[in-house]
Amino acid sequence: MPARISTSAPHGGPGRSARSHPHGGESGPSASERDAARAQTIATLREGDAVEAVFACVRKERLITRSGDPYLTLELRDQSGSVTGRVFRDADLLGGRFERGELVRVRGRAERFREELQIAVEQIARVELSDAEAARFLPVSRRDLDELEGFFEHLARELYDPGCKALLDRLLADRELRAGLRRAPCSLPSSGPARASVHHAFLGGLIEHTVAVATMAVELCAVHPRLDRDLLLCAALVHDLGKTREYAYGAEIALTREGRMLGHVELGLRLIAAHAPSALAGERRLALEHCVLAHHGGDGPGGQRPASPEALALQRLNALDAGVKGAFERGL
Repeated sequence: MPARISTSAPHGGPGRSARSHPHGGESGPSASERDAARAQTIATLREGDAVEAVFACVRKERLITRSGDPYLTLELRDQSGSVTGRVFRDADLLGGRFERGELVRVRGRAERFREELQIAVEQIARVELSDAEAARFLPVSRRDLDELEGFFEHLARELYDPGCKALLDRLLADRELRAGLRRAPCSLPSSGPARASVHHAFLGGLIEHTVAVATMAVELCAVHPRLDRDLLLCAALVHDLGKTREYAYGAEIALTREGRMLGHVELGLRLIAAHAPSALAGERRLALEHCVLAHHGGDGPGGQRPASPEALALQRLNALDAGVKGAFERGL
């Protein structure tokens, strides 16, 4: 499990420079070297380049050479891609300075081995970064998150039912929840490409998906005016709210303990219960909770088949956006 960080502004740029690990044993880089390190990404690496940069370490293995000496093989990642790193000299000493799932400062050289570019690592150690800097090592939405948050607020203002409107007002007044809404993905980036549920697997994915589903819900109500517009729109805005509690952030995106044990549907129902106003009660609240519970259908998380036209509409709209986005991300 990676260390948790708060990335309330996942689209932010780099802030202060990284602090070197005390085991590094060398003087810090000059200002020009730090500027070069910030500009250097995996995508820009070329054979023969000197490497001085911070990466996320997402794989770490200790292996033995034919001569019996230990060495490390690593997978290093930033937002531009990933690259293999290998540590042959002082492997056990350097290996004690960091763990998988941490951010590390790497010194070495880009080399080609068996037609594959890799980094021959000379120095490596864990680093502490500011929130904005740490977010640079996680995949992030290409959409403007401020714009998406504005769309979400606009859609919430389209609610006229007193109970649904009051619920969204309370949710939007929760600063921690709002930060989670714009930070969370919809699924884990490391999930296999064969899983149909893998979509929007990046920071900001949740609000991007939510705005898309809610926008389609409004349009669908124009086509089918017998749908309860406020119920469907409210359900679309809150259907994945539990994902704000499902994920932890570090060098990788991972599940929280409650995310693993409860899942986002149950977590979302709990968030609705915690913020529900007295105006949202009885049959109205039951109808909303059912939409959330059934938005994956009988075979998905929650395992509840839709029992209302609004729940059926939400399930289909959710699957439509997830499927189309997944096709763009992974192909058909």
